[in-house]
Amino acid sequence: MTGRKVVIDRDRCNGCGLCVKACHEGAIGMVEGKAALVSENLCDGIGDCLPACPMDAISFTDESPMLGQGLMAAPQFQWPIQIGLVSPAPQFGDMLLVASDCSAFVVDDYKRRFVRNRPVIIGCPKLDDRERFDKILQILRNTSVTEVEVIRMEVPCCKPLLGMTIKAAEECGRKVTVRETVISRDGRLIQPATVVN
Repeated sequence: MTGRKVVIDRDRCNGCGLCVKACHEGAIGMVEGKAALVSENLCDGIGDCLPACPMDAISFTDESPMLGQGLMAAPQFQWPIQIGLVSPAPQFGDMLLVASDCSAFVVDDYKRRFVRNRPVIIGCPKLDDRERFDKILQILRNTSVTEVEVIRMEVPCCKPLLGMTIKAAEECGRKVTVRETVISRDGRLIQPATVVN
């Protein structure tokens, strides 16, 4: 079990029970018509329940003393970072980083150089369910983000991440600037953040 703990906002919960079905560990149950963490020791902290909640009533706290020490640790106000788990109505500012999940593992100081204090979502257009990338559009529609930086590898399978982000920016109903940063397979910066739309 990780140091992450599910927190359910009972005021926001509508009692639909979708999170209970999504929790494969049986950690969440219904109590008096609302979702509740009923078996804390069973919660694996992965967060299958997060995308299932239509009311954005589920979040995590992290009680680990090492929070933020990892290679791809996100700013403390935003968790999780995997695109399939991120809430479609997250509390972002005006900037967002959309990164290929491979990119963090070829650059030694990735967090310092690219993430800094920006909210980040990660994914792989080859392996992730393509429908999950509709969430980029949902995020742009539901937040005040005005600028997105896509960080991707130079490999062909990574390029669709940029196309998906540009399409979401075009369809979100307002002006969103998209920048692209490209990293080589050996960790070199091939293209610094460049406006592409």
